[in-house]
Formats: sequence, structure tokens, C-alpha cells
Amino acid sequence: MIYKKLIRPLLFQQDAESAHELALKLASKTNHSPFLSELAKAFYGLETPKLEQKIFGLTFPNPIGLAAGFDKNGTTPKAMQALGFGFVEIGSVTARSSEGNPKPRAFRLPEDESLINRMGLNNDGVDAVCNRLHGLHLEVPLGINIAKTNDASIHGDEAIRDYLYSYEKVQDLADYVTVNISCPNTGEGKTFEDPQALEDLLAALRPGAEGRAPTLVKFTVDIEKEPLEKLILICEEHHVSGYVATNTSSNRAGLETSEHELQLIGNGGLSGRAIQQRSTQVVQWISEITEGKRPIIGVGGIHDVESALEKLEAGASLLQLYSGMIYEGPGLVRLIKKGLIQRGVNFSAEK
Repeated sequence: MIYKKLIRPLLFQQDAESAHELALKLASKTNHSPFLSELAKAFYGLETPKLEQKIFGLTFPNPIGLAAGFDKNGTTPKAMQALGFGFVEIGSVTARSSEGNPKPRAFRLPEDESLINRMGLNNDGVDAVCNRLHGLHLEVPLGINIAKTNDASIHGDEAIRDYLYSYEKVQDLADYVTVNISCPNTGEGKTFEDPQALEDLLAALRPGAEGRAPTLVKFTVDIEKEPLEKLILICEEHHVSGYVATNTSSNRAGLETSEHELQLIGNGGLSGRAIQQRSTQVVQWISEITEGKRPIIGVGGIHDVESALEKLEAGASLLQLYSGMIYEGPGLVRLIKKGLIQRGVNFSAEK
């Protein structure tokens, strides 16, 4: 309530990226302050064995995780743990550092409680991020999301080597790795969601090899069931550990935001409530295709306990938030956990 009435109006006076940078600065201070971390934990913490799960050998104290995109450079994991997240995913991280696309590149759609961004994979580069993470001792699993460096001249075999460099680099630091295949990787503008490109990429990464961190593949929300089946078959052949569903959307159908405003914003990935149902559909498809045998992280439009339950009922084992916190505030994590408990969710009873 305090967030919506007092803090959000102040944040929304700034452009979306400036507000995000402010949130990162505050979280970074908490990350480096035991006092602030304990304060946040006292205010937002809520843990119960009922929400704990063990998935690919990792213990998740609760199913609510931070989605990639908020903390691209690994500056806030301890702060996110203090806010009550059951796991934290940073990135996307790329082999080379990148400033990303020209500003403005992040936009709010308040009528739809959604966002559009075309950040362009801005990050410090995998070497700098890994140096920052050395010595980090989290009590929750840490995921590192990797992507291809945002450089159109990197394509073909060089794009695969670019991915492989990051993948190898994060192995000793990540509890799990998410391979983001929804970004441009060739001069022709294709993505690794092209079946042959995905086959070549996974053959190089060898996610099923001994000693590899559990490896997940993240799909776009803009995919139909038939091509999704083909991609999952390739992933299964290469022993991928699980899936993240979904990334952002380029589809603008059904939005409350005016066509004029959308034209002013231009291209970018849509996230938030606007992709909730479509994201849930992809989660359900993956669950059906894999016969429920692979863990799925459901992400896209989770903004309350009902939308969280929707993803779980569709087949997700874990959930991730980002856009929902912008509109609902950091208390959303506790709110959803409390709601799941009240609705009788008890993972320990399923063991």
C-alpha cells in the first residue's frame, strides 16, 4: 500500500530506465550492508518448509525467483535474497561488455501494467561479472543467464564460440545456467530458436557433460506449439535440465495502450501482465511435450497469487518476477508466498 501510494508515484515521475537505475543503487547498498539486509529480511521475510523444493539437486526455499533483466551485472543478489526471493537469476551476461542500444530504451505501459524494453543486452561482460561474484555466499540458488554479445558481426561459428566462452566462464559460479536463445545471433537476424542453430549451439555447449551446472533453455513467448516441440526435442537430445518460459514479446495485440503511444515507443520486448496468458500457455505446452518430466520456470505477467497459481497449475515448478514488482513493489514476493500458503500449496507433502 505504501509503495503504490507514495513510492511508485515518485518513481514514475522518472523515465523507466532512470527509476530502474535508482532501484539498483538502493539494492546495491543493501547488498553490501548486513544491517540493511537484516532490516529488509525482517520486513519482507516469510519462509516455511511447505514452500521448499529440491530441483536438479538444488534446494529452493520457496518457488519465487528474481527474473533475469533486473540485475544484469550481479550487483544485488544478497539484497534480493533479503527481500525473500527463493532464488536469483542475474543477466543476461555476454562474452563481451556492451552499452546496449541508444536511449530511451525502456518504457512503461501503465494501462496494461506492462513494460517495453529494447535495452540491447547492456552488461559489463562475463569476465567482470564473474570477478564480482567470486566469494559470494548466497543461501539461495544463483542462476546466471547468458546470451550472445549484441554485435551483428558475430554470427555463425563465432556466435557459438561467443556463447561457449560465457558458458564455460560461469560454470564454477552458477548453481544453474539459463541459455537465452531469443536474441539476434546472425547477420541475417535469426535467433538460436532456429532448429539447426540450436542443435549446433547445444552440441558445442554439451550441457549433459559431467560437471556441467544444470542448464536451462529460455524460449520466447512468441512461439507456437509445433516449432516448440521441435526445439524441445533437440534440447532433450542434449540433456538440457529444464526450461524457462518465457521471454518477452514483439506482439502488440490486445493492449489498452493507444496505438499512437505504441508507435512513439517503437520496437522492443513486451513484458508484464500483457503476456501473462500467453506465457502460461507456453508453460503448459512445455509441460505437455515433456510429460511433466522437466522442471519449468514460469515467468511472464506474475503480479499476484492468482497469476502465480496459474503458472504452477500449468506445470511450472518455479516462478520468476520482474515487471510485477515495478507495479506492485518489493512486497509482492512476500504477498505471493503468503497467498500460496493460504491456498494450501505444500511442496513438502508432494515429496
